[in-house]
Amino acid sequence: MIRSSLVSLTAVATLALGLAACRDSGSDVVGTPELRAALFDTILARTERRESFSAIKNERLGFDPLDAMTALRETVVSADTESELYYALARLSHARRDRHLDVYLVPGGLSPADDDADLESSPPPQAPVRVFPDYSSDDAAYFVGDVAADPRWPELPEVGDRVVSVNERPVELWNEAATPFMRHSTEIGLRWKLAEAMTQATAAFPPELREDALRLTVESADGSESSFTLPFADTGDLMWTGSGEPRYPGLSLERRTPTYDLLLPDDGSRFLVLVWRGFRETMVADVDALIELAERDGLLDHAMIVDVTRSRGGSLGAYAIQRLQPRPFKTTFGNLRLSDVIEPFVEDKRADFATRNLNDSGVPETIDDGTWLMEWLEEDVLVALARGDEYSDDVPFKLAHAPKDSDGVLEPAPVHFRGPFGVISGPSGGSHLDQFVSIVVDNGLGPVVGMPPGGYSNTWEWEEVLTFASTGQPVIGFMYSIGHTIRPNGEVLEGNPAALDAWVPLTAENVQTYYAMLLERVRAHMETGR
Repeated sequence: MIRSSLVSLTAVATLALGLAACRDSGSDVVGTPELRAALFDTILARTERRESFSAIKNERLGFDPLDAMTALRETVVSADTESELYYALARLSHARRDRHLDVYLVPGGLSPADDDADLESSPPPQAPVRVFPDYSSDDAAYFVGDVAADPRWPELPEVGDRVVSVNERPVELWNEAATPFMRHSTEIGLRWKLAEAMTQATAAFPPELREDALRLTVESADGSESSFTLPFADTGDLMWTGSGEPRYPGLSLERRTPTYDLLLPDDGSRFLVLVWRGFRETMVADVDALIELAERDGLLDHAMIVDVTRSRGGSLGAYAIQRLQPRPFKTTFGNLRLSDVIEPFVEDKRADFATRNLNDSGVPETIDDGTWLMEWLEEDVLVALARGDEYSDDVPFKLAHAPKDSDGVLEPAPVHFRGPFGVISGPSGGSHLDQFVSIVVDNGLGPVVGMPPGGYSNTWEWEEVLTFASTGQPVIGFMYSIGHTIRPNGEVLEGNPAALDAWVPLTAENVQTYYAMLLERVRAHMETGR
């Protein structure tokens, strides 16, 4: 097997199509039923051996991942075109219900044919409407949450209109057909991602779920129905009314960075709002700049409210928490599932450490130079592997902020915000965002209101190129989750997002006042004490 970096379907489509045209005429990337059966058996065996399954997630979702995968054996074996096999393997991967795990195209491997050239773009083309789930219902309920402000499309659905059908499928049947192709770790996260993908020309869905344009039938508040055929456009060409995005009347933008937008009240009230974008490459510098501004302008005693409803993941969230609020806290922990991939995984980390390149998709994984992490991998993980243990010991997450023998309790930074702290949360993101919210909730640092994050987090994934065993023909890239994230309360985080102080569901009725309502709710909790 060859180790490979994760590459999205859309990003490599052009390369893969070109390589497909140059393949030796004797090769067959689809293989025979016998080769596909052997490939399926290999995937199942490796998954059972390597995956760090979350028992609490499986119990909550009421399924067994290996049983769910086994049920797709015939779907994989009978897939005799490149498109069919790609989407069969995507379903097989997604049957584990882990938002982090995907399949991806590899040079010389599957290259699903598609007549729509726009599918090669990333992000995928977007219709001039956005759709959100109506979380007041447990059914497949969706509504129009935002529309493009563009004279090219004067006739669009109204914000709040409920979705009745998608491409002529009743919305319940569309939801059922689309679910197997959408990566997710929780039901709340699944519904958000399905709504997001509904209005995109995304290659996440097979051709039978896509059209050249989006055809929506919607129901207005008065009960009347209307149908729309909506073209797809480059996302950069669309200007939105912003109905469903974080909006806080009475607050003005003070500073914008890649990590956050800083909003201050126009009336001089003693609180501020950070609309958080992610824990990415510039987070440490952006947080340091915030502290400098707050110290200069006398804001450190103001109440701090962090809106993470549109945040991505990343790393080093504990660094931010040490500066955004005044209390000591226990950080998240993590471990590794010990299997045949651990030795090559450690070897990869040795190489990254030697080149000072310990990062996750370009985001630094550790505050120090990685010495703490490498000591644990070399002195503890490899010893436990040789001993035959199933899992490594639990240590502060990736040893990013503390060494392996630490209790994981971190003190506030020398200069930090000293006022009350609160969080506005939603299901758009997860991963390190889930860790951030779990640290706040499990340590009682302040109220969290809204809806939980997507409920997905692990330590690391392992990626490899799958081949047909007897021919060496590359087929596809496949991923495995090889370690748990452990919440400060001791529970596995995957599929187990932290509970909130106030559940405030997004609905068709409140979409245009949602953020003002969340701000009022979190401030009330902060003023009365959690």
